[in-house]
Amino acid sequence: MNLRAITVTGRPFIRSHCNIMETADRNYYITTPIYYVNAHPHLGHAYSTILADAAVRLHRELGADTLLLTGSDEHGDKIAQAAEKRGMAPKLFVDEISSSFRDLWPKLSIKYDTFTRTTDAAHVAIVQKFLQRIYDAGDIYFGEFGGHYCYGCERFYTEKELENGLCPQHQTKPQFISEKNYFFRMSAYLPWLREFLENNPDLIRPTRYRAEAMAMLENGVLEDLCISRPKSRLTWGIELPFDQDYVCYVWFDALVSYISGIGWPDGSQFERFWPGEHLIAKDILKPHAIFWPCMLKAAGLPIYRHLDVHGYWLSRDTKMSKSLGNVIDPLAMAQKYGLDAFRYFLLREMRFGSDASFSEEGITTRINADLANDLGNLFSRVLSMAAKYLDSTVPAMDGINSDDSELAEPCRETMANYIQLAERMEFSLALENLWQFVRSLNKYVDTQAPWSLYKNKELDKLHMVMGGLLAAMRKIAICLWPVMPDAAEKMLAQLGCESRLGPDMPLANIEKEQASFEWLPAGLKLAPSSNLFPRMEASPKNAPASDKKDKDAADTPKIEHVDFDTFKKLDIRVGTIVHAGKHPNADRILKLEIDFGPGGKRHILSGLAEAYNPADIIGRKICAVLNLPPRKIRGLVSEGMVLTAEDDNSLTLLAPDAKMSNGSIIG
Repeated sequence: MNLRAITVTGRPFIRSHCNIMETADRNYYITTPIYYVNAHPHLGHAYSTILADAAVRLHRELGADTLLLTGSDEHGDKIAQAAEKRGMAPKLFVDEISSSFRDLWPKLSIKYDTFTRTTDAAHVAIVQKFLQRIYDAGDIYFGEFGGHYCYGCERFYTEKELENGLCPQHQTKPQFISEKNYFFRMSAYLPWLREFLENNPDLIRPTRYRAEAMAMLENGVLEDLCISRPKSRLTWGIELPFDQDYVCYVWFDALVSYISGIGWPDGSQFERFWPGEHLIAKDILKPHAIFWPCMLKAAGLPIYRHLDVHGYWLSRDTKMSKSLGNVIDPLAMAQKYGLDAFRYFLLREMRFGSDASFSEEGITTRINADLANDLGNLFSRVLSMAAKYLDSTVPAMDGINSDDSELAEPCRETMANYIQLAERMEFSLALENLWQFVRSLNKYVDTQAPWSLYKNKELDKLHMVMGGLLAAMRKIAICLWPVMPDAAEKMLAQLGCESRLGPDMPLANIEKEQASFEWLPAGLKLAPSSNLFPRMEASPKNAPASDKKDKDAADTPKIEHVDFDTFKKLDIRVGTIVHAGKHPNADRILKLEIDFGPGGKRHILSGLAEAYNPADIIGRKICAVLNLPPRKIRGLVSEGMVLTAEDDNSLTLLAPDAKMSNGSIIG
């Protein structure tokens, strides 16, 4: 078995153990979008915020001081219209919806540091100060403009920007409005921005969105930016400091949240954390890739470090939309499938920058395949073997160097790849890389066969194998803390390790952990068993009772009678499983060696892998049919059939009630 060849989708990764984190000696500041509160939070909002939370947790593990800012964007036409539809004053309406965002995040294990609202008095004052600075510099002017106004986007479009006369975002016909307004002289900064993007190719990630921003700059559709709305048609906004008859354009207002929330211009957090990193969905690329850098440049402020752009979550192959009725409630999903499993699914399923499809079948598949079969199975079987062979105690490893373990170098390489990918928000690839290592550990158990080492009294080798597995499992838990914080702490607790370095602190310094591979302390008490991720059964929900009854009737098997002479031909005997391992070419099949006493030993293949760990069934009495013709399954021959009982929820080995000797006849 080659434990060292670890790649993801055919992509080899750098094997360096140094300089993993170029930002380890600085602070890390990341923002989510400032969510527009014309409706309650949905799956897309949850994904962005969970992703930002995972990034912050990773950088905390890397030793950085971190700050996560999120918040609510509460001004503009759509807010005023939504409030009017509800028969509420705008402020009462945004208070209610903003609270639904603020209250949701802790329920998804998200720990933000700052929640900024664009209606907060402090934010209003800072927006006005920012506007006044640019106005005083001569970059805001008053003029008359006629343009195509989309109320959905709350912005003017030029003729060049429209697609067949329609808003490119909403595919609706904008209303032509001619009015006097204030304009930000953005066109003066576009040549600078083009050069800045050329010189900083990693500013916008993934690169396809940098290319999209460059195309905007090169196709000539960008002009000066209208940054006001006359109070004669909109009063719900921040008043301009230099003209009380106008309010600020909602996007200009919201973008300033990224610095108002950390106390620009004089606050200590601004001095410590700016410039930061922004995380957004692809539909708001233009304001963040074009408007915001030009605004910062005009105000004389440093540009952000990175703009990270993710795709859409699709439901039934369509972008989620309240109007289409395909919006997913994130809290309901977390409560139904488990918070850690839900967080894992979101970060594992979406390749960063691309769209991803959401389905409950997809969650169930991930839970069963990745969490139950792979990770859960690893913890269950190793801790069960430790209970049997080591009395649930980490063995002494006197004279044995941990670097001599076959797992040491693959573990270091896996962690290095994981950190490099996750730092770039590519958590899907980072987790895929980590899971290759998890699967390799399960195969390592099969090839090293601790049960045989114990039986043959090869205790030094047994300790080496078990010690390496336990050490690697601890590293996996440390890697998973950003993604599944509660589950990671449970994993460490089952390994007898401290689950925290201190209150609200990360599990460990992941960079230091990556550089070394050390045994767990001898004598540490382990949990005797583990059931971290039970399998989920996929079943239709809320089916009408009559439909269920009909289905149950249809699923009831028809009993076909056989005569007694036919039954007497079956040779069913009692045996004891003396060896068990996974079929090398079939994930659901176990390869069993069974002792039938005078009848000798036989190899029988059985679909037990989803119900039993191989180590747990060694020594079990079973019943098996022996006079079936040999059958080849995926390259291996099976010499009989083990008897089981099965219902909708479980599968159980059949065994005699009393102690019977191997080879006893059942009939």
